[in-house]
Amino acid sequence: MTTKTVAPVKATTDRESIIFLFPYFLAFMVFITIPVLMGIVLSVTYFNLLQPPQYVGFSNFIYLFTSDDAFMQSVIPNTLQFVIIVGPIGYMLGFILAWMLAQLPSKLRTILALVLYSPSMTAGVTMAVMWRIIFSGDESGYLNAFLLNVGFLEQPVQWLQNPDFLLNIMIIVTLWSSMGIGFLAMLAGVLNINQDLYEAAYVDGMKNKAQEIFYITIPSMKPQMLFGAVMSLVATFNAGAIGVQLSGQNPTPQNAGQLIVTHIEDYGFIRYDMGYAAAIAVILLLMVYLFSRVAFKLFGDRDV
Repeated sequence: MTTKTVAPVKATTDRESIIFLFPYFLAFMVFITIPVLMGIVLSVTYFNLLQPPQYVGFSNFIYLFTSDDAFMQSVIPNTLQFVIIVGPIGYMLGFILAWMLAQLPSKLRTILALVLYSPSMTAGVTMAVMWRIIFSGDESGYLNAFLLNVGFLEQPVQWLQNPDFLLNIMIIVTLWSSMGIGFLAMLAGVLNINQDLYEAAYVDGMKNKAQEIFYITIPSMKPQMLFGAVMSLVATFNAGAIGVQLSGQNPTPQNAGQLIVTHIEDYGFIRYDMGYAAAIAVILLLMVYLFSRVAFKLFGDRDV
């Protein structure tokens, strides 16, 4: 008795998988991998866009940590303060709002989600114009006008030019626009949790919403929580340009709102020292990587 043998389909499946993955792989190489490698290469050169890059070894990094007073005294402290405040608060706020919206009826939830998400879509120049009107330094500025009318101020305050206020205003503006794609991912995660888990937990003795969140909601949506954490980190590190848009200056007044992103723009696109700007970008890449590893430890699988 003879038996038929089925031809293996693994080769065909692998070939189809490669075809579907190739466009993403190509885009990833062209727009991420190659630019990162080029930035690392340029970081050990002097490159002013007019002459070919000249190899200078680690001189850019040595100067960055030993002679760049603005970087050590303002950029690093400002960036860490900005990231430590905006990152966790914006992330927790995104999760709390996503959980609260999930408790509402579908139509109302959709409208409120769009309202919360819309500031992230208007980020940039449009958003900066609105906030510059609010914090305008003359009597027509909304904040000055209100405080003058209630007698809290005797004369207008230059909010966006005052080093004592600029970084705090940047934090407020960034938090206001922090409900981006990570917020939507967490909302989708909450909505897709199996409701039977909650019912079983209450049968087993779960007593309140706090236990529901910590024992059911968060463990059931770890992939979305991880995605939201990474997106929050990347968005926070890239939000430094808001200081320049608000103050209209780069460097910002007395470097009060100078973050690592604006420091890169200062040297790269104003002073045209691309090699030094690339060295700063490498430091930024390492900072994002370290913070991302913390997020993976908290929300990723144990074998990641």
